[in-house]
Amino acid sequence: MATHNPASMPAPEPAERPAPEGPVLARPPPRIRMSWTKRIVATLFVLAVAAITVLSLRPRPAPPVAIQAITARKGSITRIVTAAGKLQAATEVKLSSNISGDLLELNVKEGDLVKKGQVLGRIDARRYTAQVSQQDAARASAAADLQSQNVNVTQLEQELGRVERLAQSGNASTAEVEQARAKVQGERARADAARGRIEQADAALREARHLLSLTTLTAPIDGVVTKRQKQVGERVRGSDFSEDVIVVISTLSQMEVNVEVGEHEVVFVKEGDTADIDIDAIPERKFPAQVVEVARNATVKNAGTEGEVTTFVVRLALTERVPGALPGMSAQAAIATDTRDGAVVVPIQAVTVRPEKELRAGGKGAAQEDPPQENGGGAPAKPGKKPRREPLRKVVFVVDGGVAKVREVETGLASDTEIEIVKGLAEGDKVVEGPYRVLSRELADGKPVTEEVPGAKGPKGKG
Repeated sequence: MATHNPASMPAPEPAERPAPEGPVLARPPPRIRMSWTKRIVATLFVLAVAAITVLSLRPRPAPPVAIQAITARKGSITRIVTAAGKLQAATEVKLSSNISGDLLELNVKEGDLVKKGQVLGRIDARRYTAQVSQQDAARASAAADLQSQNVNVTQLEQELGRVERLAQSGNASTAEVEQARAKVQGERARADAARGRIEQADAALREARHLLSLTTLTAPIDGVVTKRQKQVGERVRGSDFSEDVIVVISTLSQMEVNVEVGEHEVVFVKEGDTADIDIDAIPERKFPAQVVEVARNATVKNAGTEGEVTTFVVRLALTERVPGALPGMSAQAAIATDTRDGAVVVPIQAVTVRPEKELRAGGKGAAQEDPPQENGGGAPAKPGKKPRREPLRKVVFVVDGGVAKVREVETGLASDTEIEIVKGLAEGDKVVEGPYRVLSRELADGKPVTEEVPGAKGPKGKG
């Protein structure tokens, strides 16, 4: 007999449940539990992302500034005052005429060498020749008058003698004697007047001959004709009040340079100071010179304006001949005024300026983007008021342990390339000398620096 196993029988299908009335609510997804290992990994990842974000937001330290440095040394330094000017002849003569007339001859041209007394040209002399003839005739007439008066004096003196003898014998009266004596005295006076007319005629004749001699133009000095201002056929106008220059003669064997020195530097220049002259047209050489005169009167340009400039003319005599030099050539003078031995010197470009307020703040301010302005770069001045000038101080940057340290200094003598440091720097200190843009604008106290080797592509390393 078969047995009935309930487990083997198929389960009855459930009866369909009636659909619930109203909205059906979604069941929440089942919660997934993380293992402790995954939690630790996730936490570390979040911390790593946060650390990277914080590090990326932190300000990065400024990279070292590439600089060029040099060591301050002790040595001799000479103050040099530089100025520009023009060459001119030590002696220059403008030849003009004291008489008027047409220029008939002019036998020289510019560049010709002439000797003193050499005939250079001639002016029409017909008028002055006639004046000489006229005065010569006047002199001859005066001489004839004197001769006639001398004859009359002789006759009257003889007549006076006869009258005096007749008076002694009683045949002539005293009145006749006195009358004869008066005639002699009168004729002698007329003879003296004739002599005076002769002297007058001689003076007029000498003047006429002198004017005639002026029609011949001669060289007053040895030299070179540097300018010819008249041509044959032109009218020469002689005057005692204005000159009508015909030619200019200069002694090119002795040259001078007239330079204009600023009012702040002329106080150092004195007579006898030596100088080197650099002539633009002769760049290969420098010529020695000496100060012979410092003007006492100022030359003021653009007076009463913001561009007013006050200078003083300094004359320098070249102490040796300059072949090929001509008046008017441009030249630069370097005048040596003072010399000091054993001074602490650095290159002149190593000294720069910073505003006083930046130094008071410890030099930590940002480097200036542009050089300091006259008003210090502060707030703009109010209309109608002059901008306030912020005081500037001279400084150098000393390299110490790879960092630039600002130092305020006092300067003394300055040459073309070096400057004396009177206070603030010692021998052996390494100072920044370039580049110019870094030194004047970018470098600040405390900035890290790296020294460049001149001519090398990369930095040398920290100083």
